[in-house]
Amino acid sequence: MVHVRADELVASALAASDAGVGDAENAAQHGVAVKTIRRWRRLYQRRGRPRGQAHTRVPCPRCGDATLADEAYAELLGWYLGDGWIETSPRGVFTLHIYNDATYTDLNDRVEELLRLVKPGGRPHRRLRNGSCTISVGWNHWPCLLPQHGPGRKHERVLPMEDWQWQVVERRPGDFLRGLFHSDGARVANWATRTVAGETKRYDYARWQFVNRSEQILGWCTDALDLVEVPWRRSGRWTVSVSTRAGVARLDELVGPKS
Repeated sequence: MVHVRADELVASALAASDAGVGDAENAAQHGVAVKTIRRWRRLYQRRGRPRGQAHTRVPCPRCGDATLADEAYAELLGWYLGDGWIETSPRGVFTLHIYNDATYTDLNDRVEELLRLVKPGGRPHRRLRNGSCTISVGWNHWPCLLPQHGPGRKHERVLPMEDWQWQVVERRPGDFLRGLFHSDGARVANWATRTVAGETKRYDYARWQFVNRSEQILGWCTDALDLVEVPWRRSGRWTVSVSTRAGVARLDELVGPKS
């Protein structure tokens, strides 16, 4: 069992060490082992490491007084709606998981950065398995920031989009689209044939596609595309496509490459 010493005890021992009290005498005075005194000096005096688990007590932008990083939140919301999941442990701790292809190392670095920006002091960790990368960080306030969390698959239930969330998207539609298209989208090469003066010619063109089985998420995607004035069409039951040259160029600018 791990024993957590009182802050007052540790502070007293460190003050005694600063005053020149030897480790053995210091340990005897405070009722701890000599190796404990040495560990405290190493961690808190030499390395300047903060005590406690302050990273787990980050205030919430919704139910607390923290400020929400709009740009990072909008992009993370897109990632979550596409390939995210909030796990609830038996002890009631919430962990946000974002899934991505392990080959996209730059994007996985970006997801870690987003998690740290939305939860300052957070410590994301990765798990690699069968070519997939899972990036996770725990925080009891994830349901406050991602009210779409709930039992079951997203496309099998009604998802809320709270007013404050959509206001963030309206301010940062490009960031929201970046998260959506990097999670459940792709830039693909298409081609078509056309007969010109009796001759069949092939034309190659690029197209962005977003695929999701939730009608609500598809709707939020198209609404955000409208905000940035990118023309789109529903090319399949679960697919939104952007095929015009100007629209593809605009998404290239907003979303960027997968790498």
